[in-house]
Parts: sequence; structure tokens; C-alpha cells
Amino acid sequence: MTSVLVTGGTGQLGRRVVRALAADGRTVRILSRSAAAPSVLGAGVCVADLRTGVGLAEAVAGTTAIVHCATDPRRSRAVDVEGTERLVEATRGAGRPHVVHVSIAGIDRIPTGYYRSKVAAEQAVIHSGLPWTILRTTQFHPFVLQLLDRLTALPVVPVPRGWRVQPIDVDEVARRLAGAVASGPAGRLPDLGGPEVFPLVDLVRDRLRGTPRRRPVVELPVPGASAAALRAGANLVPGNPAGGRTWREFLDSRPRHRLQAR
Repeated sequence: MTSVLVTGGTGQLGRRVVRALAADGRTVRILSRSAAAPSVLGAGVCVADLRTGVGLAEAVAGTTAIVHCATDPRRSRAVDVEGTERLVEATRGAGRPHVVHVSIAGIDRIPTGYYRSKVAAEQAVIHSGLPWTILRTTQFHPFVLQLLDRLTALPVVPVPRGWRVQPIDVDEVARRLAGAVASGPAGRLPDLGGPEVFPLVDLVRDRLRGTPRRRPVVELPVPGASAAALRAGANLVPGNPAGGRTWREFLDSRPRHRLQAR
């Protein structure tokens, strides 16, 4: 029976990965910095810290696969880059577990600090000497919703001109990662996008409909290389759309959010 360690196993994606792996009959453990971390479906919790390396050797011991979901945009150097390096180094002498790493579509074309860290994390996996699989995906539904809610909370809603998004179902990504564990090392999988591509301004206007206060929407040109890459669709994967819930189905599954009058 495959023993799988899930980093970031209490997070938005990690919880779903644990469930998908358990449904496949895997023995699952969660890596967490806290012994008080809530378990998911009875999965064991291994206390370890990617930022320091403490506990990692014990966490990876006996695993045949590691699904690496842990990330931190605010501390990407310490967690995504150095944490990934520590994780693969901890496997020395503990067998050769299959590392399944989830990443983000377009990170090598959109020059932000966080995305550079994600590229470096991928390289740490690729050059680890371990069997590996990497799956890049577009942005999850909840992330896109948070972006929309931040924008539409402003009295005047600024929208970067020409940006598009391709939201993807988190559960679908979790199923793909669990499937990658079952399939074995495959290297870089084809990038995966959500079922539909939307102009960001259309989603903003849709989010504003039915709210108690009308707000003007202003499309603005955004300078810089990252903005240009987003206008060019570097964050999109139109040629490989996923299944799972659509954007509308995701919204319909959530309680209505209304902007508070100011």
C-alpha cells in the first residue's frame, strides 16, 4: 500500500488531495508545522518545518510518494525554494519517493518575485535525483473570487485592461494530483486550465450585478513586463481545459456575497 506525505495538507488544495488519495486507498500523512493541525479524514500529522528543516527526515521516512502542495507567496524564498530544497534533501537515505509537485501556469513567462520562486522550486524537484511529476495549473476558483471581491469593494473599480483568467476547480486539481501518484513519475505534465477563459472585466461586472450600490468600472492600462505577459495570456491554458465545476457552478455553490454600503 502506498504511503503518501502531503505537504500543505491542511490548506485549500491539500485537504482535497488528502481526500482524493484516501478515496484511492492510500495511507496518507500530512506535514504540518503544528501538532495541533486538524487531521483530514483521520490522516496522521507529521510535525515538521520546511523553513528550518526540523522534523523533515522523520516526516519523509517510509513514504513512497510526496505530494508537495505547500507554498507561501509572502515567504516564497524560505518556503517554496529553500523549503523544497530541504524537503528533497531530507529524502537522502530514506528511499526514492515519487515527488508530485503542483505549480502555476505561466510562471516562466510572468516575471514576478513569487513566480520566480515557483520556477526555482520546480528546478529543485527536477534536479533532486528523485522520480518526479510536475503539474502546472491556472488559478483556483476561490483565488479568482477573492480577487474580484477585493476589486469590487472599492468605490471605483479599477480593472487591468486586457487581462483574462481561466479559473479551475480545486477538486479537479486534487484528483489530477492523486491520479499522478497512481500513474507514477511522468515528468512535466501538460499544463491544465479551467473549462472557460473570461475577460477579467466581465467577471468584475458580473460580480457587481445585484449589489446594493453601483460602482463605476474603469479599465486601466497597466505598465510593466508582468502586466504585458498577462495581456498576452501567459497565465492561460486554452488548449488543455479541465473538467470539474465551471465558474458559474462554483459561484452557485456559495452563499451570496453582498457589498456593504459605505
